[in-house]
Amino acid sequence: MRSFDIPNHFRSPIISRVKAKRKEMDARKKDFSPTTLDFGAVRVQLARHFGFCFGVENAIEISYKAIAENPGKRIFLLSQMIHNPEVNDDLQSRGVNFLQDTLGNEITPINELSQEDVVIIPAFGVTLEIQSQLEKLGVDVLKYNTTCPFVEKVWKRSAKLGAENYTVVIHGKPDHEETRATFSHAASDGHAMIVADMDEALKLAEIIKGKGANVDEFWSLFEDRTTDGFDPSLHLQKVGVVNQTTMIANETQAIADKIKEAVGEAGFANTRDTLCYATNDNQKATMGALEEGQADLAIVVGGYNSSNTSHIVELCEQRMPTFFVRNELEWEEDGSLNHFNIHTQSMEKSIGFLPAQPTILITSGASCPDASVERVLMKVLDYYNCEKQGVRDVEFVLKTWEEANSHQA
Repeated sequence: MRSFDIPNHFRSPIISRVKAKRKEMDARKKDFSPTTLDFGAVRVQLARHFGFCFGVENAIEISYKAIAENPGKRIFLLSQMIHNPEVNDDLQSRGVNFLQDTLGNEITPINELSQEDVVIIPAFGVTLEIQSQLEKLGVDVLKYNTTCPFVEKVWKRSAKLGAENYTVVIHGKPDHEETRATFSHAASDGHAMIVADMDEALKLAEIIKGKGANVDEFWSLFEDRTTDGFDPSLHLQKVGVVNQTTMIANETQAIADKIKEAVGEAGFANTRDTLCYATNDNQKATMGALEEGQADLAIVVGGYNSSNTSHIVELCEQRMPTFFVRNELEWEEDGSLNHFNIHTQSMEKSIGFLPAQPTILITSGASCPDASVERVLMKVLDYYNCEKQGVRDVEFVLKTWEEANSHQA
């Protein structure tokens, strides 16, 4: 797999060494157990897979290339590059502005742009409607298009389904940029609709079994989430399920299975190949750590509006106390921690949440820099007075761990 030119301030020498060693030990990615580092007063487990994925690294490389190649020009991001505040803040500090917020609300009117302006398409992609609007203004939308290849794979699959007269059911968050883009592309080739979760999928399955008889119930659930001219009595006979690539893979598969059961084998298209490898790896690595059952609590690092990170939090919450933090700055001087509740979508504060001599699982989503995870790790070590000698303590533990595992390489 190719490597990307990522700014050094997003990298972590500690995390890089751990990841490199694990790759050497397990090149085929069969082992999803965590890496355990013993600092005496605290044991830290790092999930087998976390941090920037292929699509994110590709997007970051292209974005910083756009800045370097266009001095003096106005540079815009269609919306957030990825759902991580450190990355977006850094781009803004270098003069990049946003055209929209994450919900698609206008910040800078698109009609004010000209062909001299530079527009970066984020990793989530762009709707065909906005792409057409930009192209009419003379903006080159392909030059700095950072759409994730795995998102584009979903679009291609959707196009194939549409060409074969299948309705595309998209499992995703309706307001998410990627879901909006995927819906737009699917709608250009046929009929499509969005299903947010299993509860909606179960209700859809019942409507399908009734052959669209309960039209009122359908529209009460899916109004504004279908293509123009959608008729549930006609367009739910042949169906294929694709997903927003950051959803929980098992949930997408369960939804697909439930809808397949409703439409029957003949009316269902196999779409297993649209699940993102990075989302799968991160979720399997989280489950691998949870199945070991050694951790007392989990700290998940990432942007609070990050879908893939939120799902990692969901998985961890099923087994242990879990604290979702943006970065190390969420710690207060008194030792309390500000953390995000994904259910209430609000911040909470915890005091005295770290027990004596614990095992702590630390992981992150695919949009989180390793440097952020390292700073959180250091914050934990500082709390347990493991950082008295600075990075030398970490170096010693890493060296000991590497020596202990050298025979497995």
